[in-house]
Amino acid sequence: MNNRLIVALPLAAVLAIPALAQTTSSSTDQSQPAAAQSTSTENATGKAPLAPPSREGFWGRVNPFARKKYVQRQTEPIRDRVNELDELTAGNGKAIKDTDARAQAGIKLASDKANEADQHAIDAGNKATMAQQSAQQVTTRVQTVETVVSNIDQYKASNQTEIRFRPGQTVLSKNAKDALDQMASGVKGQRGYIIEVQGFSSGKGQTAITTSQKMAESVVRYLVLNHEIPVYRIYLVGMGNAPTPTTDDAAKSKRISGGRVEISLLKNDLEQLSSNGGAPAMSADQAQQPK
Repeated sequence: MNNRLIVALPLAAVLAIPALAQTTSSSTDQSQPAAAQSTSTENATGKAPLAPPSREGFWGRVNPFARKKYVQRQTEPIRDRVNELDELTAGNGKAIKDTDARAQAGIKLASDKANEADQHAIDAGNKATMAQQSAQQVTTRVQTVETVVSNIDQYKASNQTEIRFRPGQTVLSKNAKDALDQMASGVKGQRGYIIEVQGFSSGKGQTAITTSQKMAESVVRYLVLNHEIPVYRIYLVGMGNAPTPTTDDAAKSKRISGGRVEISLLKNDLEQLSSNGGAPAMSADQAQQPK
């Protein structure tokens, strides 16, 4: 009898320990969900947190003899929730990349527009500068033209040549032709000039005037035929035995002996205007044609 009692007491104690553990575990399981629900009801997936597994079997959650299906059944909710988190993370990463790509595209577009606007501003500035320079050139040009037009009838002596004739002769000598060639070569292609030809002859009255006229005509004929100088640029006058124009008062009354022709090249400012891109040559010639 005593032996049976001694064996029964340890066996009862062994059986009471799991029951006590189950009671403690149940109270703990009931308190944990309440605490979890009180702390947070939302997470990254928007679902409620996983509830702890309920106690099953004699050993509770820690079952040393758990089978494979039991383990799968316990871990399957965790695995699903992990997969959901992975999908959510991947979606967030893709959304971040898309947002960054759109932001970079917007920044690049804004930068391109800004560069284009800068280039347009630079082009506009260059055009404005060119317009200002053109306006300044036009203003200067107009002022030059006004000055030339106002002084178009003001001629200045540029070159003077004298041709000598023997008494009674009106034919040009070799030296006279060379002197005319040298003077005419300097006016070829020029504008705004006239040639003044004055003939002087010894003698008296109309005879001297006629002789001086013939000498001057021989000079004009040579210039027109041999150097193609327009006739309207040449002004001829036979002075006869008129005294030579001079500033010396003592020589004013001195008459010449023999015959001679004075050729004077007179220029105005029209040549300078033409060299700077001025009025056409025809209009310049027409402006000086005698009416």
